[in-house]
Amino acid sequence: METANITVRVDKKTKNDFDIFCENVGINATAAVNMFIKAVLRTRELPFTITDNIEKRKSTYGEQAVEAIKNMRKISVNNGNNNMTLDEINAEIKAARKERKNIHAKNCD
Repeated sequence: METANITVRVDKKTKNDFDIFCENVGINATAAVNMFIKAVLRTRELPFTITDNIEKRKSTYGEQAVEAIKNMRKISVNNGNNNMTLDEINAEIKAARKERKNIHAKNCD
């Protein structure tokens, strides 16, 4: 059977640890990767479970969002602009965007 090469990049420590593991079980890295590929093709699935704990991420991001809002409120109070109207806030945003656009235009010249 004709062979083909697969190139995989991993950090040096991971490669060394994998080589040591393979040596300890009496195979080389090529044999281990071939076993992995054949197992995937035979079972049509990865031989381990991959999960995304979205609930944990939601919780973490939610907590981070609450903290960010609390920090923005503190900054707003410290800056004396915690009583701005929505129109005033939108005017500030518009001015900041215009300034950023002008800076970008100058940098592109």
